[in-house]
Amino acid sequence: MLNRWLENSPKETLICAAVSAAALVLSITGVLRERLPFDIAWAAIILCGIPILAGAFKGVVFDHDIKADLLVSLALIASVATKEFFAAGEVALIMQIGSLLEDYTSGKAREGIEKLIKLTPQTARVLRDGQASEIPVEDVRPGDVLSVLAGEIIPVDGTILEGETSVDQSVMTGESIPVDKAAGDTVTSGTVNQFGTFTMSADSVSSDSSLQRMVRLAEEANENKAPIVAAADRWATWLVIIALSCAVITWIATGRFMRAVTVLVVFCPCAFILATPTAVLAGIGNAAKHGIILRSGEALERLSRIRRVSFDKTGTLTHGRPEVTAAVSVSDSYSNAEVLRVAGIAEQHSEHPLGKAIWAAYENAGGTSAPAADFQMTAGQGVSAVVDGTRVLAGKEGFMRSHGVDVVACKEACRSETEKGATIVYLAADGTAIGFIALRDTLRSDAEDTIRRLRAAGINPMLLTGDNALAAAAIAESVGITDVRADLLPEDKMSIIKEYSGGAEPICMVGDGVNDALALTAADAGIAMGGIGSDIAVESSDAILVTDDIRRLPYLFALTKKVMRKVHVNIIASLIINLTAVLLSAIGVLTPVTGALWHNCGSVFVVVNAALLLLVRDE
Repeated sequence: MLNRWLENSPKETLICAAVSAAALVLSITGVLRERLPFDIAWAAIILCGIPILAGAFKGVVFDHDIKADLLVSLALIASVATKEFFAAGEVALIMQIGSLLEDYTSGKAREGIEKLIKLTPQTARVLRDGQASEIPVEDVRPGDVLSVLAGEIIPVDGTILEGETSVDQSVMTGESIPVDKAAGDTVTSGTVNQFGTFTMSADSVSSDSSLQRMVRLAEEANENKAPIVAAADRWATWLVIIALSCAVITWIATGRFMRAVTVLVVFCPCAFILATPTAVLAGIGNAAKHGIILRSGEALERLSRIRRVSFDKTGTLTHGRPEVTAAVSVSDSYSNAEVLRVAGIAEQHSEHPLGKAIWAAYENAGGTSAPAADFQMTAGQGVSAVVDGTRVLAGKEGFMRSHGVDVVACKEACRSETEKGATIVYLAADGTAIGFIALRDTLRSDAEDTIRRLRAAGINPMLLTGDNALAAAAIAESVGITDVRADLLPEDKMSIIKEYSGGAEPICMVGDGVNDALALTAADAGIAMGGIGSDIAVESSDAILVTDDIRRLPYLFALTKKVMRKVHVNIIASLIINLTAVLLSAIGVLTPVTGALWHNCGSVFVVVNAALLLLVRDE
């Protein structure tokens, strides 16, 4: 308890500040003056002042560092020595209020790296001598044969030996649509086996896997992002020298020690220290009203400097799920609507995300369930079912070819869709191609307007995605982004981000998935989609869009700039008020008590000025 008090732990500091404030009110009003043998202001001096004295002593003696606490300590000691107890208690209280505000606005420690580590399976199912046994993933060696069941996370990087499946790679690449895998294809750790069991050969040990590489890169990027240092502490040495010089000069010039004490009291940088946390607190509060969580004052400051914004595609500019964009017939016997109906009924029992999307589109079009006899699914390829007495096939080109179906006519008709980055599901009835279904990750309705407003604010947008070049180009053209990079792995995104980070165009990354965590951490600032985003993306970010509303981005950047302008105004105003008080103290107009009240006016001004930020609205 004692250590927490001396170290300014928030809970203890809040209690001490509340008691001290009450004590100072009683002291200035004189309510208990005749009942107590001492000034009740001593409560504030002890409760709020001793931690300041301890911090200053520790800084000078052990850390060999001069902080703002030293100047406050000198004013405290001088005030107590001259029996100006109210002045001493008031200065101590204001300083501790500033400490509370800084604690409140600082973000909690990030947990993204730990969340990344938790993604790694603890065990792997290894096949040895025909028997399957679970071993710690750290014991997997290159060449081991592993079995991966449906729904499991792939434990290490490797190559499929036997089986077919679809793998959700969004954790690594951001691709919204699972990738079909068969024997000979490579798989990476951290990705998810959607359905079906397969065997694989381990190509690396766990510590060299793609997921563990992400962990190491995230740690490196996190270490390279130095925390902001408070301006008052950064300039504390000069403040102490100037304050002492002014006090000594005043004493020598006037011969009045009390005036020198008053100079020390009014020179205390209370308003200066409050200038930043109050404005930051108001900015964070305003952002919260508009559905944005800012992690810290440091994050807010970095966001205010952003000149370039990099977007992930899937789940950020798009909804992050496949949707049917076209159902097209190439047969005189079927209309477009009938193609969707036949495909929907055939896919109604499918577990594949594309099949589920086709069934959902059919339902949304008013379709109802109908019998589909002899349903068969070939993992990662397609489905077969009897609909209305007709054998219907729905799947990839290779699936159709394996059943002797010629899809040349479909390929010509779907060219415009594939150029837009669509995934094509071909449809055949009784061995003849009848049409196709095109599916794409659909664009958010507000994406284009958001990009336009960002450009108007002088912020350059770019697109970084793990999706293929066609899909990326189609989305970028739709929203008006010209700088596009596609087919990127997480480390590729981070490398591109690092090219801009810390340069003339500070960059912000906006993403939602695990694959964005490295880029979010490496960027000058990161913004995560909180509603649909992964925990890792959220924990790696500086700001979170709670409702995934990217329309808030222009407001967020405008707000952070306004906050920093308030900080600069507050700092300048507090310095002017302090300098004026020093002059008035030197000529004897202010006493330690009136000087403390004057210097308190500066603190009130910066708090009120900062509070005006709460009135800022998102237009």
